[in-house]
This record gives sequence, C-alpha cells and structure tokens, in this order.
Amino acid sequence: MTGFPTLFYKEVLRFWKVAFQTVAAPVLTTLLYLLVFAHALAAHVEAFPGVPYREFLIPGLAMMAMLQNAFANSSSSLIQSKITGNIVFILLPPLTSLDLFGAYLGASIVRGLVVGLGVLAATVWMVPVPVSHPAWALAFAVVGCGMLGTLGIVAGIWAEKFDQLAAFQNFLVMPLTFLAGVFYSTQSLPPAWQAVSKLNPFFYAIDGFRYGFFGQSDVDPASSLAFATAAFAVLSWLTLLLLKRGYKLRH
Repeated sequence: MTGFPTLFYKEVLRFWKVAFQTVAAPVLTTLLYLLVFAHALAAHVEAFPGVPYREFLIPGLAMMAMLQNAFANSSSSLIQSKITGNIVFILLPPLTSLDLFGAYLGASIVRGLVVGLGVLAATVWMVPVPVSHPAWALAFAVVGCGMLGTLGIVAGIWAEKFDQLAAFQNFLVMPLTFLAGVFYSTQSLPPAWQAVSKLNPFFYAIDGFRYGFFGQSDVDPASSLAFATAAFAVLSWLTLLLLKRGYKLRH
C-alpha cells in the first residue's frame, strides 16, 4: 500500500537533490532566451494587440521550460535505471503498472511546475506579466507537463542507451517545442503553416497557457485544452500498455 507514494517520493527527491542542475539551470537558460530575443525583436514584433513582445515571450518560454523538464525527468530516470541495472529494484516490488505510471508522471509534473514557477519568479522583476485567468494557466501547465512527462516515460522505455534518448529529444521534442508558437503567434504564419502548427499538440499547451496570462490566444482555450487533454490521454493509454507488457523492461 506504500509502493506508489514511496516511488513518487524517490522520483521527486531524485531531481530535488540536484536542484541546481535540474531547476536553476533551466531557469537560467530561459532567462538567456528572454534577454536575447526580447532585445533583438522587441522593437519590431507585436504578436498580440496591446501586448509588448517581452511580455508575450515569458509565458511561452515558461511553458517551453516546463515541457522540456517534465520530459527530461521521467525519461532520464528510466534510462539511468535501465543502464545501471537497478530497474530490477523497481520491477520486483508488487507495484502495478498504474503505480509506476503515476509515480513517474507525478514527479515529472512536479518538476515541470517548479521550473515554471522559477521562470516566472525570475522574470517578474524584469517584465511584470498580468495573470488574467490563473485557472486556465494552471490547467494548461498541468496537462502540458503531464503530456510530456508521459512522453518521457515512453522514450525511457523505448531507449536502450543515452544516444537513443538524445535522438528522441533532439529530433522530436525539441522541434515540436520550438515550432509550437513560443516565439511568435501562429496568426503571423501563412495559412498552410498555420494548419501544420495546429497538428502539433505542444502548440495547444503553449497557446492555452498564454491565454491564462493575457486573455488572448490563437485558438479558443476550451478547444486547446480538449486537444491537449486528448493527446495526454492517448499517450497515457500507450504508456500503461507498455508498462503492463513490460516492453523492454522485463527481459
């Protein structure tokens, strides 16, 4: 009866013990993005009417950091356990696939939210950003982190070495994140590219999260939340299926 909370606590403690690397470093990287892009484009770009470009950037950058770190938390934990061989100590206890899924997913969401709060706290003294709809912002933050935390579990299960995990991140997660409207509004794109952007589930998480701050978005927030939640549900079903079958975990 204590398997799930114990594994969840272990996964949270795993990243929190090295918070300088897992929390402070992503916050610093995000601040550098803000400084560079805001300085280069602030005078030339207005993504939303009446919203300065510096303010526009912050929610997108915060969500980008949350997505990437939620993915990194679950994927790195699983691949390290597989390579070092201590995955056996996770599989031997009477933990159900739902216990495993919930613990890895929960810790990924916690890390994502902590990083996001760190970004917002670090930028508030530079560029105060209004929060028009905090409930929407929180909903998209949780669903976005959940979606990427689940994808991280899939990547950690599939990968057999760090090179494969790096390829998964560099060729799938990073492109989808950068092309999800972090640095621009998709309304500025040609119609064909707008259509392509709307196939990217990361876009809905970022666009909806931004709505929570400004009350403006490229897509209706209810539709965005429905699409992001559906992607999260499909990934969760796939992950639970892989865990139940022990795919690449039990040899």
